[in-house]
Amino acid sequence: MDMGDKTGRHQEFGTAHRLNALRDDQMPVTAERILAIFDTLGLRSTRTRRLIAQRLATFAASGADFTVQELWQELREVDPQLGRATVYRAVEVLMSQGLFHCLPFGDGSCRYRLCGGSHHHHVTCTQCQRVAEVSVCLPPELFATIALTTNFAIEGHFLELFGRCADCRNTLL
Repeated sequence: MDMGDKTGRHQEFGTAHRLNALRDDQMPVTAERILAIFDTLGLRSTRTRRLIAQRLATFAASGADFTVQELWQELREVDPQLGRATVYRAVEVLMSQGLFHCLPFGDGSCRYRLCGGSHHHHVTCTQCQRVAEVSVCLPPELFATIALTTNFAIEGHFLELFGRCADCRNTLL
């Protein structure tokens, strides 16, 4: 499957196209698992994709968040010719498959992380950028009201919350 349309832009894979067999949220994210996702999508196992897969597996194992810029800079130490767009496309493919989540920040930047399999949202500190996962969600009645007033069939949602954590609030006192 070609990952770009005729203009060369990245195509997004919707929920219906997720590789459920490879997305088992109980399976650890390894380089082999990432490469299997690429392979199933028809993406060749190139040296670049193997480098990306290895580093992403390290991030996943440590639970660390990362930006595409940070990932690209680290990988350029191994392969100085590596393009940022290549790294971005690989992360986007894995995010579209549900392997990583984008954590948007109030300044418009985005960090990625491996999240648990249960439905949850994030609250981000606007001062220190700390992120907490929360299992609270909007009531189903609200989604029904939104669907009714917009004439949309709601298929999913993302809810990102921003504020200041207790530590940052306490430093202002």
